[in-house]
Amino acid sequence: MSEKLEAYYGLPQEVKFCKKCTISNQRPSSVIEFKNKPSDIKPTIEFDEENVCSACQFAEIKESKIDWQEREQQLIELCDKYRSKDGSYDCIVPGSGGKDSVFVSHILKYKYGMNPLTVTWAPHKYTDIGWNNMQNWIHAGLDNILYGPNGKLHRTLTKLAFENLVHPFQPFIIGQRLIGPRFSALYNIPLVFYGENQAEYGNNIKDNDRPTMAPDFYSERPDLNKLYLGGLTVKQLVEDYHVDKRDLNPYLPVDGSRLKKIGTEVHYLSYYIKWDPQECYYYASENVGFQANTERTEGSYSKYSSIDDRIDPLHYYTTFIKFGIGRATYDSSQEIRNGKITREEGVALVHKYDDEFPAKYFREILEYMDITEERFWEIIDNARSPHLWKKENGVWKLRHQVL
Repeated sequence: MSEKLEAYYGLPQEVKFCKKCTISNQRPSSVIEFKNKPSDIKPTIEFDEENVCSACQFAEIKESKIDWQEREQQLIELCDKYRSKDGSYDCIVPGSGGKDSVFVSHILKYKYGMNPLTVTWAPHKYTDIGWNNMQNWIHAGLDNILYGPNGKLHRTLTKLAFENLVHPFQPFIIGQRLIGPRFSALYNIPLVFYGENQAEYGNNIKDNDRPTMAPDFYSERPDLNKLYLGGLTVKQLVEDYHVDKRDLNPYLPVDGSRLKKIGTEVHYLSYYIKWDPQECYYYASENVGFQANTERTEGSYSKYSSIDDRIDPLHYYTTFIKFGIGRATYDSSQEIRNGKITREEGVALVHKYDDEFPAKYFREILEYMDITEERFWEIIDNARSPHLWKKENGVWKLRHQVL
């Protein structure tokens, strides 16, 4: 009998890889971040009896079972319902100026006749290419509000999220998910559009059957005693870290009763238009001047996805440490499903790039989080689940790799 090794985070004990793409059954699903606790069991992607992941299953559904002309007609009818007649804003599109938000906002305005207000939750630290693309987005004919949260608090929450959850990207994810509904409430604009549903990539496949985001992800009546940020209760933040409650407002869910009064609906454009990240890149490049990076992203082979925040590479490195899934795995999986590369190519790319350490901004991010390199590696190594990792001759190695 093989040794039964402890699996952290409630991950499946047996590691399996999808036979169609490169993802494993360790891939975590999205969670409600303002309720995310260190002790939580992570929901993970589902595999069928033939070892095909739910994301690949849905890719087949997209190709053969969805009438995209009928879905587009639903989009037209939705836009007709909300389209302004007096020149006011009629929908909100959150985004950073990346390929996806550029695609969503531009096509809504210039193909479907909407008048979107784009809203941006600022990255932790802009990259040069990210800031240039942000400017290209605005100057392509779209209005934007750039929201920068309290920098001191944001750094504190990033550090705590890394120390307690090994999840330094959490403050950005919270802000990006909340900013659309929040500006809906602030500006009395009920219609919000995000890009793709995360169920496209492995959340519960049934979530793809509805066009809207579940309100649990962004709204409830705020109760500070039940909310967690950076793996700590709000009470702990206030008492132990001397955080002012007033500064926490941007990270707290939007009051559900207020959104209900406005009639807020948060839609995914991917429900109505067949979603393909690389095609979004081509569209954004042609119509808005979006630029890919001049060099590939650390940990992957791509140059056009998630390139606006200097902490992004560390985020994907932490998923590699916790779940054995790095950025090349995420990128290759979706490109295999969309027919851009073969599985054989994807496997080779994963083996070549998945374990690459994000060195370019490493010192800068350590300084940002006020963490020493020694403390950094202590956190990283403590996050390695025994069922995924082993140490041989002083070197950490994955026990399982995609073949």
